[in-house]
Amino acid sequence: MTLLEPLGLDAFYVTRPENVRYLSGFPHPEDAQVLVTQEGAFLLTDPRYPEAEQESRIPAKVLKREEKEEAFKALRGRVGFEAEHLPYAALEGLRELAPAEWVPTKGVIERLRLKKTPEEVERIRKAQALSEEALAHALTLLKPGVLEWDIALEIEFFLKRRGAGVAFPPIVASGVRGALPHAGASEKPLRAGELVTLDLGAKVAGYHSDMTRTIALGRVDGELRRAFAATLAALERVLEAIGPGKNTKELDALAREELKRFDLDRYFVHSLGHGVGLAVHEGPALSPYLEDTLEPGMVVTLEPGVYLPGMGGVRIEELVLITETGVELLSRFPRGWQEV
Repeated sequence: MTLLEPLGLDAFYVTRPENVRYLSGFPHPEDAQVLVTQEGAFLLTDPRYPEAEQESRIPAKVLKREEKEEAFKALRGRVGFEAEHLPYAALEGLRELAPAEWVPTKGVIERLRLKKTPEEVERIRKAQALSEEALAHALTLLKPGVLEWDIALEIEFFLKRRGAGVAFPPIVASGVRGALPHAGASEKPLRAGELVTLDLGAKVAGYHSDMTRTIALGRVDGELRRAFAATLAALERVLEAIGPGKNTKELDALAREELKRFDLDRYFVHSLGHGVGLAVHEGPALSPYLEDTLEPGMVVTLEPGVYLPGMGGVRIEELVLITETGVELLSRFPRGWQEV
């Protein structure tokens, strides 16, 4: 198979669930693997999934444990495995079974996943539309005294009632907790005069969305209002510059440069963004530490933030598709200042 030739492999064992789903379309990839040989690619799963042949794009083999072991015993030559995802104990077991040379690989299938097909984009688009409906519902619940985790639960219920999954546990961070970039929802009650950061995403047919809005609960002035203006300015500047062929490290630097005009760049403590697809965090990275080049078909987030310890924080996140001529904004929810 062409996947094997450039790697110099005789077979390739794929275990990361997102990669299994990418290659097979099988909706239970956490309980399956893909084995690529010179004869083709095969989905391997167990008798809990007798319908696998109908649910997989590639031939499926429903094997009992001893039958699976026999399949591995037949392997010869150089067999690649996903070094970042196969546990060491599992690798040792495979070495005992198969008289083959087990070759570690990194990022083979992940590189294929960087550019989305129209079908993949459509699934992400549907997930994003549902997450925006969930956000609109959540805004109706933002009132003093309501607990953060009640808002988060409502977001989850809303999505599940519509047949979608949750891309990740929703972040609801109010007041001083907004200074924590990945604050999980807590028992803290919302209070008037606070900013509330809501970071959420849906999951449709295995594909994720991701977006963040920061909302004012009543009147908020002073340094927090300035932090919001700075974050929005950084986002707008990147949106003006982004497109195919752009260097991701330079885009991250552009956001920091804009925040520096407000003397707030030191409070931006994470990367500008990341790819979104079968995983909610995947390549390419928009980071000060890694360099990628954006290409048509990539779906990425842009999420500058300002986090002021002891005071609060702001993050505004958009989801964008890189096109041949620029970008398409997949997130449509208003990103300007909003008070509820």
